[in-house]
Amino acid sequence: MSDTATTLPPAAQRAPRFGVRNILTRYGSWIALVLLILVNLAITPNFATWQTFNVNLTQVCAIVIVGVGMTLVIATGGIDLSVGALMAIAGAIAPLIFLGKLFPLPHPAIGIALAFVVPVLIAAALGWFNGWLVTRLSIQPIIATLVLFIAGRGIAQVFTNGNLQVFNLPSFQFIGLGRVFGIPFQAILMIVIVAAAAWMLRRTVFGRQILAIGGNERAARLSGIPVAFVKQRVYLISGLLSGIAGLIVIARNSAADANLVGLGMELDAIAAVAVGGTLLTGGRATVIGTLVGALIIQLVRYTLLANGVPDAAALVAKAAIIVLAVWLQRQSQR
Repeated sequence: MSDTATTLPPAAQRAPRFGVRNILTRYGSWIALVLLILVNLAITPNFATWQTFNVNLTQVCAIVIVGVGMTLVIATGGIDLSVGALMAIAGAIAPLIFLGKLFPLPHPAIGIALAFVVPVLIAAALGWFNGWLVTRLSIQPIIATLVLFIAGRGIAQVFTNGNLQVFNLPSFQFIGLGRVFGIPFQAILMIVIVAAAAWMLRRTVFGRQILAIGGNERAARLSGIPVAFVKQRVYLISGLLSGIAGLIVIARNSAADANLVGLGMELDAIAAVAVGGTLLTGGRATVIGTLVGALIIQLVRYTLLANGVPDAAALVAKAAIIVLAVWLQRQSQR
């Protein structure tokens, strides 16, 4: 057996495997999450209650679901700024369907079924369009997805004429308000999506192709990986998950507002991905890390608000967390 240490540069041979910097770069997000929980247990009133747990859990689900799609996109070396707008489009179309405003419904159950399927498929198709712009027209991802970032919310407002759509339909609202054995259904859906994406990245050829493209796209193409196909599917998945998140949000609020649904979600999703440990340059991704990153962002905001700090300070804290996460990534790459 060869001694791999002899092939490493002297600095690498001297670097401790379990040094402080190594631990921070590998487990920093987990450490931050545990510290946040301990701080809240010490200073935040009523933190260790089911009501507080439920509030934070239901608030974080949409961020995590969108963040999973964002993780896959960023793993290929891309970015998706359109996720919030796609949430607004899906959220605007669903009530139009089950309220019978688009076409007459022979039975209410058909409208509900279509309201779950059609908006998500439309969001997925628009996600595929983003991928088409990136792969076929060779437009940079930040510019390609900026198209729907700008136009998408306008499309949603056109569908609704800018009006708030209020509804009371328990069979549809189950996706955002329902519970299974006391557990919010949206949390169960979130866990299933995270588990499926984590398995896909680690255990499937498609997952390895995603990471290979983000690591070195030219080498991936030369090795026979269908780069355009993989990228288009990744953006499609991001759009599909954004559509699901849009339905959860309007179901939870019992109303659809094209001006507000998904507003700022692209920033929260990118922040969750960065804080969770996925390289923003692509090539390495962790879906579980995105879940942890989203929990950190949500808990920071909750901690500040629960202790009387203005919401504007939460935005500053979020920015500081992102800067720290990127710095840790650079240290890890070195």
